[in-house]
Amino acid sequence: MPMLEYNEILKGRLIILDGAPYEVLDARIFRMQQRKPVNQTKLKNIITGKVTERTFGQSEKAEEAELTKREIKYLYNNRGAWWFCESKDPSKRFQLSENLLGGGGKFLKADSLVVALSFNEEIIGIQLPVKVELKVTESPPAVRGNTVQGGTKQVTLETGATVNTPMFIKEGDVLRINTETGEYVERV
Repeated sequence: MPMLEYNEILKGRLIILDGAPYEVLDARIFRMQQRKPVNQTKLKNIITGKVTERTFGQSEKAEEAELTKREIKYLYNNRGAWWFCESKDPSKRFQLSENLLGGGGKFLKADSLVVALSFNEEIIGIQLPVKVELKVTESPPAVRGNTVQGGTKQVTLETGATVNTPMFIKEGDVLRINTETGEYVERV
């Protein structure tokens, strides 16, 4: 594994600290008066999501983390267990916990392809497509003159997720949804 000098630990880099992978959220290299330069960083544990601050001195190094990415296929979820299989080999099935998927799991359709992030052969996260297209299964009728809610209404999508949309959206429409924010983007 390549080692990074203290001044190479920059924003966006992935490093290993105490055996766990961290993403560098922020890094500032500075010198205080007569002292040697230091790199003050803000790190996010990729597995737990916990954010911590750490200062690296000039003599310190960090190991660069190598995450592997592979495509997997979402099958279904049942009682909090989310089932996936290898994209090329459907017989290799496995389940992942809901907290690994985050809030974007509710926008997954059966047979959707997603990217699994692995560290030391163990899946530690899922990358969903930023935007997905889902069909509206339930849409309350638009009530004329009802602008109390700011001209929006809540609709149910084919995955069971609910989102706020403009009043003109009706049942059967296909919507583009941002999986990172969970918000309606546009009608397709």
